[in-house]
Amino acid sequence: MRTERANGGEDAVRRDPKVIVGAAIIRGGRVLACARAAPPEVAGMWEFPGGKVEPGESETAALARECAEELAVRVEIGARIGHDVRMAHGRSVLKVYAARLLYDDEPQALEHSALRWLTATELDTVAWLPADTPIVAALRPLLTP
Repeated sequence: MRTERANGGEDAVRRDPKVIVGAAIIRGGRVLACARAAPPEVAGMWEFPGGKVEPGESETAALARECAEELAVRVEIGARIGHDVRMAHGRSVLKVYAARLLYDDEPQALEHSALRWLTATELDTVAWLPADTPIVAALRPLLTP
């Protein structure tokens, strides 16, 4: 996308927002929530695991890589959950996908301070990061025992 600058009409490139992907890993009617270990301003708040999509990487490949790096698990990526969530004053967008564990893998808190499996009724018992909050509402109907 291109836009004109006010200074003489020179063209400037407006960058597309960075894509951040998250995994709502669902097992047995519960979703995996991860407590941030850092940075200090969000430590202890809860999120869905995931991270940045690298150049040339698909969203699903990035999500599989991030789950392996953060949780030491292999996942099958499913459908999108909820809508895009704008973050960082529009510089980033969060896209969350449903996922399921493969090969009886068990998540490990390699980059988080804690992990919890939450039922639909337990979703509001943790302090979610603001970007993850809209996804929680969209996720609730998918968590059936």
